[in-house]
Amino acid sequence: MHVRDTIYINGAWVPSSGTGTIDVIDAGTEEVFATIPEGTAADVDAAAIAAEAAFASWFATPVKDRCALLAKVAEQLQARNGEIAEVISHEVGMPLLFSSLIQAGLPTGTFADVASRAVDFEWEREVGTSLVVREPIGVVGCITPWNYPLHQIANKVAPALAAGCTVVLKPSEIAPINAFILAEIMHEVGIPAGVFNLVTGTGPVVGEAIAAHKLIDMVSFTGSTRAGKRVMQVAAETVKKVSLELGGKSANIILDDADLSVAIPDGVFKCYLNSGQTCSALTRMVVPRAKLAEIEAIATAAAENFRPIDPFGEAPEGTFGIGPLISAAQRDRVRSYINKGVEEGAKLLTGGAEAPEGHDHGFFVSPTVFSEVDNKMTIAQEEIFGPVLSIIPYDTEEEAIAIANDSLYGLAGGVWSADPARANHVARQIRTGQVEINGGAFNSVAPFGGYKQSGIGRELGSFGLEEFLEVKSLQR
Repeated sequence: MHVRDTIYINGAWVPSSGTGTIDVIDAGTEEVFATIPEGTAADVDAAAIAAEAAFASWFATPVKDRCALLAKVAEQLQARNGEIAEVISHEVGMPLLFSSLIQAGLPTGTFADVASRAVDFEWEREVGTSLVVREPIGVVGCITPWNYPLHQIANKVAPALAAGCTVVLKPSEIAPINAFILAEIMHEVGIPAGVFNLVTGTGPVVGEAIAAHKLIDMVSFTGSTRAGKRVMQVAAETVKKVSLELGGKSANIILDDADLSVAIPDGVFKCYLNSGQTCSALTRMVVPRAKLAEIEAIATAAAENFRPIDPFGEAPEGTFGIGPLISAAQRDRVRSYINKGVEEGAKLLTGGAEAPEGHDHGFFVSPTVFSEVDNKMTIAQEEIFGPVLSIIPYDTEEEAIAIANDSLYGLAGGVWSADPARANHVARQIRTGQVEINGGAFNSVAPFGGYKQSGIGRELGSFGLEEFLEVKSLQR
């Protein structure tokens, strides 16, 4: 078992001012995997003071030197890929192969990309008689989720540090051990004291203290829309900048000329990745009513090809392994949504609320597909965050677009068509931050973020770097 009894403040591992601890539960076994300190507002205060004190010298450090350190972080993340992947498979439940590629691989790529990108970034330019310069916003509070824990940390911490900001990080208390590994790496490569600080604890205590702290100039938050609203409310008291990456209920429009044999299995995969615990998951499949029966058959077969497995086991040959959900609370929440779908009259094609056969332990949910879903149903409007796909029929292309946009959210989406120009035309009418066209792959340097209640701001690439910068005009 991993026992972590210190937090990282001002370049040193120190005890929390509190005495509480938090158990980290293994998603596959339901046993305690680790314990961490239950941090306090006083810990946040100490971290913020350290970050504020370190800011001036870090800001004055040449960009190339800051980025050289971030490149070393990327190298060490790569060196510890196996360890990180194993930890996150215990914490989150993602099968180990995917954890290595995604959960450990993406953060490594983000640090490496930012280290390279920031050196060539346009930090200043002439505008008429003015010199417009970009400067770091100051001390940044980063509050991150559990579903892609280190990836979400990297998306905030790497560009913030490259920009010249200092950081106070609160990782999810449900999946925190990967953040301790990052802190170890920060220390080993020589990130100066106070530039990066780690305080573990709960959202209502540590998260609220970060959002409220007068020395913290910006909060970058990823999590639920409900919690994001609270961060905005608390941060408003000190008028600090807030960047939010929140929930999603993304629609995948299958146009009537699409190759169903490719589009439908791809859509099922995009819904079920990480056991459906992905904010940008394509959870609403919007399909032509005339082809509904054919699509139901393909979707059912594709879903049944996903087999619940132990995160450290292997799926039967020719199938995809799908791990457990993160916690008992999340498992029960997802099962309640499945029951709600049945109660509201959706057609259950496969799966259901019962535990998958042979998986009485671990937080497993059966891969589930509903059809004949009305977009007003609960399962079509609320973020479930589990392996539950809703198939929604439409009669016209205009209706499909209207269904896609009939949501509080606007994070992601998809469009499939044999005609790329037609798919592009429809994609431009979907009110979301990103749209996959004919299964376009995730781009880790393209801007990521949402419209409407999916958030404010963008992460990744140059857009992610800009979030942590102020703009100053020098009039001459």
